[in-house]
Amino acid sequence: MEGSSVSEKLFKVVVIGDPMVGKTSIVMRYVGKRFDPAYKITVGVEFFLKTLELDAKTVVRMQLWDLSGQDRFKNMSRVFYKAAMGALVVLDITNSLTLKSAAEWKQDLDSKLCLDNGRPVPAVLLANKCDLMETKGENVVSLLDKFCKDNNFLGWFKTSAKENINIDEAGSFLVKQMMLCDRSLYHEEHQRDEIQLSQTPGKKSETSCC
Repeated sequence: MEGSSVSEKLFKVVVIGDPMVGKTSIVMRYVGKRFDPAYKITVGVEFFLKTLELDAKTVVRMQLWDLSGQDRFKNMSRVFYKAAMGALVVLDITNSLTLKSAAEWKQDLDSKLCLDNGRPVPAVLLANKCDLMETKGENVVSLLDKFCKDNNFLGWFKTSAKENINIDEAGSFLVKQMMLCDRSLYHEEHQRDEIQLSQTPGKKSETSCC
């Protein structure tokens, strides 16, 4: 039928952070709309699929790779990161040590993965377990604002997998950023094709990536 074609996008997203910060709980809440306080610690990597209908003509399928935060698997992160188009970096907002670790995870991600144009993949910071915070505190907001700016995150959300706070909102934000990057990469590739077609035969163009 005319006008009934649907555009489907497939994005791989890595979910990274220290053990026990709530990565699996966040993914289970986002994909399955449930919370299990008795889940087992992830060993290696677990895979989840989330399907979103952005509008009548656009469907996004997200492959969520939930990576173990244990050191022995962190050494294999390059393999897990391959071909990812986005990242969720998770910290425990009640544990200040996981903030430092989140910076290390982000640095690890940026050192091993980039988009085709050499730019970092879109990454969103999730300050999880906000339901356990004793006080809201404006200092937390200013701290995480600065942290995101210093570590090249596109944004951050206070989240709670248990109470279902900002899980869908964070996912929607990341999808929007990945869609913008996907369109940008498409246009850049289209422009490169036009340039190559107009070049003198036999003359090669040079490209680079991280």
